[in-house]
Amino acid sequence: VFQYRIGQLYMISKHSHEQSERGEGVEVVQNEPYEDPTHGQGQFTEKRVYLNNKLPSWARAVVPKIFYVTEKAWNYYPYTITEYTCSFLPKFSIHIETKYEDNKGSNDNIFDSEPKGEEEIEVCLVDIAYDEIPERYYKESEDLRYFKSEKTDRGVLQEGWIDNQEPIMCSYKLVTVKFEVWGLQTRVEQFVHKVIRDVLLLGHRQAFAWVDEWIGEFASCLCPS
Repeated sequence: VFQYRIGQLYMISKHSHEQSERGEGVEVVQNEPYEDPTHGQGQFTEKRVYLNNKLPSWARAVVPKIFYVTEKAWNYYPYTITEYTCSFLPKFSIHIETKYEDNKGSNDNIFDSEPKGEEEIEVCLVDIAYDEIPERYYKESEDLRYFKSEKTDRGVLQEGWIDNQEPIMCSYKLVTVKFEVWGLQTRVEQFVHKVIRDVLLLGHRQAFAWVDEWIGEFASCLCPS
C-alpha cells in the first residue's frame, strides 16, 4: 500500500491519456488540496470524462453528441471517494469508496456496511492476472501471466498467485450505481457495473505492468522524513 500511493496516481494519469482518442478523453477542471474533519488532509479533483465513443449503440442513440460525465474525487490515501454524475441524466450517479490494505482480500467487512432496504451487496473478486479483459484492450506487454518486473523482481503471476505472492495488497471498492428511470434502470445499472469492473481490471493490470516506470524515482518521494 505504501508503494502503490505513487503507482495509483501514475496509473490514473497514464491510463487516462492512453484511453483518449478522437478528441475525447479527460479534462481536469479543478485540482487542489482539501481537508476533511474526519479523514484529514487530502486532494480534491474534478474532471470531465468524455464518453461518446465508449457507449454502446443503444445508448448513443439517446444521448447528446457531446456527452461527458463529471468526476469528483477526494483522495485521502489509503481511502478515497469518487463520484460520477451527468447533467443530461440527473437521476444517474455512481459512488465509489476505495480502501487499500496489505492483505489478499481477506477483510470481509472493510466498509462496515449493510444493505439498506432492497439494496443488495454483491462481492466480486477481480483477479488482475487471470480475469479476461475486452480483447481491444489486450497488450502482450501487460499480460501479467508473462510479465516480470526488472526493478522489483515481482512476477510472473502464476495460477494461485493470490495465495502465494509476497508482498501483496488489495484494493477494496464499494460501488453504488443508481439510474432511477423506469424501464431502463436494471439494464443501465448492470451495464455500468460491468464497465466499471472492466476499467478497474484494466487499470490495475497496467499499474502492475508499469511498475518499473514508477517505482524507482517516484517511490523516493514517499520516503518518511
